[in-house]
Amino acid sequence: MKNEKTYTVDEATKLMENFCAYQERCHKEIEQKLYDLHMIPEAKEKIILHLLQHNFLNEERFSKAFARGKFSIKNWGRIKIVNELKFRNISPYNINTALKEIEETDYLNKLEKIAKKKWVLIKEPNAFKKRSKLVSYLSSKGYESECIYEVMNGFIK
Repeated sequence: MKNEKTYTVDEATKLMENFCAYQERCHKEIEQKLYDLHMIPEAKEKIILHLLQHNFLNEERFSKAFARGKFSIKNWGRIKIVNELKFRNISPYNINTALKEIEETDYLNKLEKIAKKKWVLIKEPNAFKKRSKLVSYLSSKGYESECIYEVMNGFIK
């Protein structure tokens, strides 16, 4: 084993406090970081408990911030956001709470804006293929097919 730095519980706790203070984190990220620091299970539990008690770690707050950020910055749809939150072992309750952060009108407006922008960029003479490419693109961004068709029917005749 190479000469890796070892941490006391107090040092690791301070490190994790800073890690959580920088941006919202989920339990899975914290556990991975503690694993990377080679902390023993008892120390991991103690540190996670400390982070929870001092509100450095809060899954509901994380999931809300995650949903808002991915929607507004990365233009992700609900499906992709839900899948990513599930991947991070977020509870169904917190996933539903996070989705409430996205207003329905904002959601459809964003989808329409993305669709119009992409429509212009797709260089395909065949209208059917062009529509198909747009649907594929919007689906890959995580938007529901009902929403995609509703928005497309509004501006593509």
